[in-house]
Amino acid sequence: MADGTPLFESAINWIRKGYPEGIPPTEFPPLLALLTRVLDDNQVTDVVLRLARYYDVENPMTEDRIREAIAKVIRDEPNSEEINQVASRLASAGWPLASGVS
Repeated sequence: MADGTPLFESAINWIRKGYPEGIPPTEFPPLLALLTRVLDDNQVTDVVLRLARYYDVENPMTEDRIREAIAKVIRDEPNSEEINQVASRLASAGWPLASGVS
């Protein structure tokens, strides 16, 4: 990142800004799909765990559950409309669309 902020830290900031009320369950798969395009699995897991703590998720996310969700997104990627909807929301928070959306 030009400002010296690691990409996964920037992703957390974009998501917090784009989803101040929390991430709706229907938007979680497309969000994961976007994250897996720019971060490795460990970084995506770190982002999700941090966001779960930030949003005080009632049902705690474990690394295993996150890895399963990542695998499912890779296997059954959300459609482009769903991904673009989430990408548009994150773009308003500064998400670099050029590297996140195909």
